[in-house]
Amino acid sequence: MPKVNRAAQLLAEGQPIYNGPSGGRGYEAGKKAAGTWADYVNYDMEHGAFNVTELREFMRGLVDGGPTSSGHRTPAVMVTLPMDAIDEDVVRANSWVIKQLLASGVHGLLLCHAESPGAARAFVESCRYPFNTIGVGTGLQVGRRGGGGQAHAAAIWGLETRDYLDLADPWPLNPRGELLLGLKIENVRALSNVEATLAVPGIAFAEWGPGDMGMSLGFPDNHDEPYPPPMQDARARVLAACKRNNVAFLSTTRPDDVVERIKEGVTMGASAVGGREAAEIGRKFTGRTMPW
Repeated sequence: MPKVNRAAQLLAEGQPIYNGPSGGRGYEAGKKAAGTWADYVNYDMEHGAFNVTELREFMRGLVDGGPTSSGHRTPAVMVTLPMDAIDEDVVRANSWVIKQLLASGVHGLLLCHAESPGAARAFVESCRYPFNTIGVGTGLQVGRRGGGGQAHAAAIWGLETRDYLDLADPWPLNPRGELLLGLKIENVRALSNVEATLAVPGIAFAEWGPGDMGMSLGFPDNHDEPYPPPMQDARARVLAACKRNNVAFLSTTRPDDVVERIKEGVTMGASAVGGREAAEIGRKFTGRTMPW
């Protein structure tokens, strides 16, 4: 059966995926975004307002504007979390944010400044129901997500509530799972622990966050290439840790470098100038057959 989460389905098939911006907030923005060229929509709450009502309306607009050209009910939606994963305690104290966002029916979350394995474990456990137990005892404790928001999320996904409870679990830890959980390894503290952090079960993807990583390394205005050698080394270390742990690597792709990036190991293309064109080139290069 095809997955609800188009992005997870494509990654499971060995295909790189490409993100695009939400294009706004609220119901009308969601209706418009339903026809996006992207495989998933990046919905930023790290620097924007934490307005769950707007997000719920956006998700409702996606449903009403769908389905996608690939036949999925909606594009996948990944929300960038408005908290920094300084340590395990910080993530646990802010787990209410995770519950609120998952209950809105989104398909994935991206945790910023993931500085330690403990923070990553707390993140994964906060996203899981306690009865979904793959990986428990081998790097994870039981999940901590509680009941109450599943009916709304199930309706957005087009599932019966009981089916949602089974499928709202991290992929690829659970092959049937539909949630994509990602980490930003975007400062020197996070970089120092990246190999152990990305070994935590349940993490699907990671990025190196060039803007913040550059600041952390003393380069405040180097978000975009060319990067100085310390930033190049940081990116290479995150990419190597992703490969070692079978975690997808998210990085900017452009029309003139997308093929090179794919060959390098980039499996998630971040939108930049020419993002749609880069996606078209990349899809053709990898023989994508799913309509877009």
